[in-house]
Amino acid sequence: MHSIELTHLAPLARAAAETATSLWNDSADPDELRRSIEFGAVGATCNPVIALTAIRNHPDVWRPRLRELADEHPTWGESQLGWEAVKELSIGAAQLLEPAFVASGGRDGRLSIQTDPRLHRDAAALVAQAVEFSQLAENIIVKIPATATGIAAMEEAAYRGVSINATLSFSVPQAVTVGAALERALDRRAADGLPDREFGHVVTIMGGRLDDWLKKWTVDNRILTRPGVLDWAGLAALKRAYAVFQERGYRSRILSAAFRNSLQWSELVGGDLVVSPPFDWQARINENRIPAENRIDVPVPPDILEELCSLSEFRRAYEIDGMSVEEFEQFGAARNTLRQFLEADAQLDALVRDVLIPAA
Repeated sequence: MHSIELTHLAPLARAAAETATSLWNDSADPDELRRSIEFGAVGATCNPVIALTAIRNHPDVWRPRLRELADEHPTWGESQLGWEAVKELSIGAAQLLEPAFVASGGRDGRLSIQTDPRLHRDAAALVAQAVEFSQLAENIIVKIPATATGIAAMEEAAYRGVSINATLSFSVPQAVTVGAALERALDRRAADGLPDREFGHVVTIMGGRLDDWLKKWTVDNRILTRPGVLDWAGLAALKRAYAVFQERGYRSRILSAAFRNSLQWSELVGGDLVVSPPFDWQARINENRIPAENRIDVPVPPDILEELCSLSEFRRAYEIDGMSVEEFEQFGAARNTLRQFLEADAQLDALVRDVLIPAA
């Protein structure tokens, strides 16, 4: 396609055509995903919150399907039935992404499915479920939390041939630790003569959730910052992690998730990374013609970064050695997000219970 034609494309499609940046849709909802693919999306993600929302938004599909599943599996409880629906939702989304998977040689076209958050303390259980989920479709990529337990599980699952997406991840030290673990897994596979292929590993930083946490932390500590400064926190972490991955030659890519503002799109375009906004953010980016310019290497404004670095909690998330592996799961953003994932699991159980046992 000639550059004169590219100028007429919507920003998302233009970025997909002109740069190495991959657009993924932060939802496995089939209606949203189909429209996102029209915008240039070549991947999608699912987690307990997303799955719960998608199932709630399509009661005409999922309520009868849950009743069918209950009839097919008369001994299953609410959790087993709910997770079967999540798997079916993910398989359907994966099918929509197969063309992108084939076209990219497996680098994109991936559907992320998240391991059960209730397994977060059990590495062996996380590995077993990751292997199970990886067999749902060829283009499945499995999300495991970036905690000490989860990173050990990621390395082992990746060694066994599972494509990995780190989740519950908000910081540079988490991303770098995961990137190193995935390198070890790939090297172990090579040393043991296991088949080499494109796994499409990605390492998420939930930038908007880092912003959320720092806004709460500054309020709790009675610290005032200039308006707008904290909206750059996640971006600063994403840009730094991306630079480290490029310098070290890690074979996994950074993935930006948890959108809170349009900068989390415009400031990352141009990099060999994945940007994964919710569909409504994609629509607004296009509607407002937010530029698709190469800005990944443009630094965070120095005065903003200086103010951010005056905050000890931001430095923990920004410096490569800002946290130890053991501290990852106690970071405020991690605790709050894990609680949200666990609550979504409980709500999914309740939704299934309402289908199986309607109130009298």
